[in-house]
Amino acid sequence: MPGPDPTGRPEGIRAVYEAKAAAFDRQRGRGLSEAAWLDRLHALMPPGGSVLDLGCGAGEPIARWFVERGHPLTGVDFSAPMLALARARLPAQDWVLADMRGLALGRRFDAIVAWDSFFHLAREDQRAMFPVFAGHLAPGGGLLFTTGPEDGEAIGAVDGAPVYHASLSPAGYAACLEAHGLTARAFVAEDPACGGRTVWLARGRV
Repeated sequence: MPGPDPTGRPEGIRAVYEAKAAAFDRQRGRGLSEAAWLDRLHALMPPGGSVLDLGCGAGEPIARWFVERGHPLTGVDFSAPMLALARARLPAQDWVLADMRGLALGRRFDAIVAWDSFFHLAREDQRAMFPVFAGHLAPGGGLLFTTGPEDGEAIGAVDGAPVYHASLSPAGYAACLEAHGLTARAFVAEDPACGGRTVWLARGRV
């Protein structure tokens, strides 16, 4: 497999996370600055409700957070080394090697999380994800995802390798949610309590 794309184009994301899986996992914070948002999503779920984690990475800390609260979890990632780490840590869960774009698992979940993953997609691919979200979400289910704070593109890094990020405008995301039967419940741009992340919580209509 070719190495990471030095230009940071979106097509190079998979290669970065294939090559840098162990380094990313070492550097991934476990302090759970996400906890307040996970709690808000959790409050929308029934006891024992199922979770779909899109871009699950190595399974910590988010997948483990849900599993420890009694929720069966399906994790999807396109990096085989990442999934190998997740499977070793949480072997009883369902781990799927796949690209989230065009995903069609044929079942619905009580909650979907796309935390620090969805924003690596190009903007047209992000728009195309909303039918995927809606098609996998049970009626009344919750959707939690992170984006950028405004329309644009940026290049970040994973262990020194460039990685692409993109974002629609807040109005663009709100329109995508509404068009696919999802209602925005909360939105905070650059949440200071969550490492400056821009976070959305939405719910499917019952």
